Amino acid sequence: MAKQKFYVVWVGRKPGVYADWAACQEQINKFDDAKFKSYETRAAADLAYKEGWKKHWGSGKAAGVSAGSSFKPRSTGIETTEEIDYDSISVDVGTSGNPGPVEYKGVDTRTGEVIFSVGPIRKGTNNLGEFLAIVHGLAYLQKLGSNKTVYSDSVNALKWVKQKAVSSTLARDESTKEIWDLVDRAVQWLKTNSYPNKVAKWQTKQWGEIKADYGRK
Repeated sequence: MAKQKFYVVWVGRKPGVYADWAACQEQINKFDDAKFKSYETRAAADLAYKEGWKKHWGSGKAAGVSAGSSFKPRSTGIETTEEIDYDSISVDVGTSGNPGPVEYKGVDTRTGEVIFSVGPIRKGTNNLGEFLAIVHGLAYLQKLGSNKTVYSDSVNALKWVKQKAVSSTLARDESTKEIWDLVDRAVQWLKTNSYPNKVAKWQTKQWGEIKADYGRK
């Protein structure tokens, strides 16, 4: 059973603490400069909401952040000097079982607007879906002549894109033919195309759930 998360919305249509991702999304999608984050317990979420976004999203200059700006995430056990690049695409995968039916999408990181959506594909895995989403994003941006960043929260998929090869234990049979055909095409695309785009890890612990999240965790 998936572990429940609680979502704090400091800046959105209706600030508050929400017990599911869908309700949180209603408050932040297409809302300029929304500020939100997920927590493992209701108590932690309630405390964070009470303390305010300045403590949890950063300090100092963060108070003057405008829509589309970048700001430093709050300090955690894993330090990062990165800032969110809102002029980017974020991708994520949704599955029903792993392996199981797979779908993926890419959204505008700033607004949450869906740019592309594929699936459900009959049978696949989270990592293969993430890999396809990243490559789809790169191919989409290449057609536009755009150098926007592509964000994913999958370490394995990011590694596969860099290596231009996948390493999955998913069997190749009739039930998985659809996703493997897509993966093989994606690998071939990577091997025969170049791109200027940065492919980056979405820092979930610092920034909250990726904008493309399906809320099925």
